[in-house]
Amino acid sequence: MAAMTSSEPGQETARHWLAPELPGVDLLRARYVRRTFIRHTHRTFVIAGITQGVEAFHHRGTVERAGAGGLVMINPDVPHTGHAAVPEGWAYGALYPSPEVVDAIAAEVVGLRGAAWFTDPVVHDPKAVRLVGRVLRATEEGNALAADSLLRLTVARLLLTAGGARPRRVRRQAGARLAQRARECLLERMARPPTLERLAAGLDTSPFALLRAFRERYGMPPHAWLTDARVHRARELLDSGVRPADAALAVGFTDQSHLHRHFRRTVGVPPGAYQRERRATALPPDVVQGARTYKKQNHPGA
Repeated sequence: MAAMTSSEPGQETARHWLAPELPGVDLLRARYVRRTFIRHTHRTFVIAGITQGVEAFHHRGTVERAGAGGLVMINPDVPHTGHAAVPEGWAYGALYPSPEVVDAIAAEVVGLRGAAWFTDPVVHDPKAVRLVGRVLRATEEGNALAADSLLRLTVARLLLTAGGARPRRVRRQAGARLAQRARECLLERMARPPTLERLAAGLDTSPFALLRAFRERYGMPPHAWLTDARVHRARELLDSGVRPADAALAVGFTDQSHLHRHFRRTVGVPPGAYQRERRATALPPDVVQGARTYKKQNHPGA
């Protein structure tokens, strides 16, 4: 398994993968220096343990910072960015558990019925950071019992120290309905979206009224939300085996390089590398390990 071992100045490495022993959880190990993440969302929770450097990110109108020993915790569908806050960048390991995984742990550990939520985007908890690292190592070693156990211990710890129930959203009903209708239209016409003026006209409103309603409801303007939605849809297509070039055109990017640019600035790895890792880690751990052992023994220079 590829691990982040280089400490050369300016070197960036990242690996985004799945582990069969942790269904509903994505995994990432990365070191970034110049990488800037555009405003985007995740359909999962983000639990990222910073091991070196400092990351900064925009979150709900403020700029947050997390250094070594700190955890970045982002709730599903919450827009945020990401960039280095120091010249040497930052290194981290991250878990992306689905809402269903976190809600199930919350129900068992704290008796929460309904949607769980992290109340603080950054907490300093070196022990939890080490737990995240141990989850990643367990999956790399194919240790299903340890990976599952450590994941539950990590999420349970954070729910007890920085968790709660998802807050009820107070909405302006007319604006919320308008934004939702615009969202549905953009999803239906993802590959060939209308201009803002035509979108607003179709909803019998003005462009600026639509912009205000959409930003209030989804945390970003329609064009930024659409780029984010395209990347989410491209991930689904890549997971199903669609080639990156075909996925790019299917979701409305002009070509594969267009997808590549936005995918890296949202997911953290190129679409081709993302697809290759997920194909490989979809195999049982013993099969993957056997293939690696064979390659090492028979093709040591590969």
